[in-house]
Amino acid sequence: MEQRIAILGIIVENEDSVERVNELLHEYRDYIVGRMGMPYRERKISVISIVLDAGNDVVSALSGKLGMLEGVSAKAVYSKK
Repeated sequence: MEQRIAILGIIVENEDSVERVNELLHEYRDYIVGRMGMPYRERKISVISIVLDAGNDVVSALSGKLGMLEGVSAKAVYSKK
C-alpha cells in the first residue's frame, strides 16, 4: 500500500473521551510524524492536528475509531503524492 502524508483534524467536545483519544493515538504512534493540540477553554473543547505518514487504510481506520467516540469528530486530508 502506498504511503501518503495526511493531516487528521480532531475536535474533542466530550472530556470523558480524552483518555481514549490519547490511547488510540498511542496505538498509531509509528505513523505519526507530529502532533499539535490546543485546549479552547472558552468553548470547553480540544482541537488536535495530527500529521501522519501512512497508507489510506491506516488513516481511515484511525479516523473511524476516533469518530466513533462520543463527542469526538475526526476528518482527514491527504496529500496528492
